[in-house]
Amino acid sequence: MSKVVMYTTGICPFCIMAKRIFDDMKVPYEEIRVDKHLGKREEMMEITNRRTVPQVFIGDHYVGGCDDMQDALRSGQLNLWLKEAGIYV
Repeated sequence: MSKVVMYTTGICPFCIMAKRIFDDMKVPYEEIRVDKHLGKREEMMEITNRRTVPQVFIGDHYVGGCDDMQDALRSGQLNLWLKEAGIYV
């Protein structure tokens, strides 16, 4: 299983932005499509208390949504979380 997990939908522009960040960084991730897999949105909402996508996890760390991910990228925190999860960028 990937150390980076994202709950997404196929048409969400924020999901596309979040995936592009990891793609540009060459970081592999597991994408869980809540629009294709029955029950996955409920699972995501139970874990995060949020209903919007994307919802991003790095290892055991809950990053949050796209805005949270972009803030972490700008501050350098995203790289720290990736390194802590054993993903070297």
